[in-house]
Amino acid sequence: MFVRTATASTAAAAVLGAGALLLPAAQPQETAARTPDRQTSPVVVAHRGASGYAPENTLAAVDAAKALSVDWVENDVQRTKDGVLVVLHDTDLKRTTDVEEVFPDRAPWAVKDFTAAEVAKLDAGSWFGKQFAGARVPTLTQFVNRLERNRQKLLLEIKSPTTYPGIERDILRVLRKEGWLDRAHVRDRLVIQSFGAAGIKEVHALRPDIITGFLGTPAVADLPSYAAFADQINPSYATIDAEYVAAVQRLKGPHGKRLRVNTWTVNDAAKAVKARAYGVDGIITNYPDVVRDATR
Repeated sequence: MFVRTATASTAAAAVLGAGALLLPAAQPQETAARTPDRQTSPVVVAHRGASGYAPENTLAAVDAAKALSVDWVENDVQRTKDGVLVVLHDTDLKRTTDVEEVFPDRAPWAVKDFTAAEVAKLDAGSWFGKQFAGARVPTLTQFVNRLERNRQKLLLEIKSPTTYPGIERDILRVLRKEGWLDRAHVRDRLVIQSFGAAGIKEVHALRPDIITGFLGTPAVADLPSYAAFADQINPSYATIDAEYVAAVQRLKGPHGKRLRVNTWTVNDAAKAVKARAYGVDGIITNYPDVVRDATR
């Protein structure tokens, strides 16, 4: 998912100026991402962390979400040249790091062409604000360990799976090593999603107990085929209405529960209110405090 522009309250926009410690006081914990209750507010998911307030997909963005009392964090996972899983959205390093300065002769700076040690040298924070200078691109291991420390939950996106054959097994291997494939995590704290249906089918085949989501807006007629391997249909806000959401939710996924809808990327109060009126189960946002306040 690629959206960063947003509208936020003046107070919210200022809170990260001196770091996450100045974020608003803790709010009640979010409802679990899979607990269906149409009377409650949609679950709020911090897009790439609280990426409206800290550089996306960094540990600082994870901590910013924690400071806002947001349980669910979305991220993007790719693989380096030497097989290490890193958390980064774009398939190249240009937009969110200083790779062009550090490695000027390595264009087009694709993630897959750099080793993990090279990626670790890059500044992934200065582009967002000088207070984040020196932030690094985290490995998946570092990312889930920070989530664990914060008692947060993970909506993990397999980014561009066709670029990284076998990445599904690699992701499961790391998650298993770090303790994220035990019963408690799989039941309540982990969802794996992708725009690539084949990647989600692979995850479902390897670990049918894991909750999976398809990113996109399949035609209503095609939804039953997605329900065979995906528990969630997670579409762009611009592509849905109440009728579509209801069509998804009429179906049951591979775990025998109704399909859920988490829409992205909603960054202002008016759209959040409209998304709630559509009946979505979750809203993925750069500004989780704005969405939460609008949909309570």
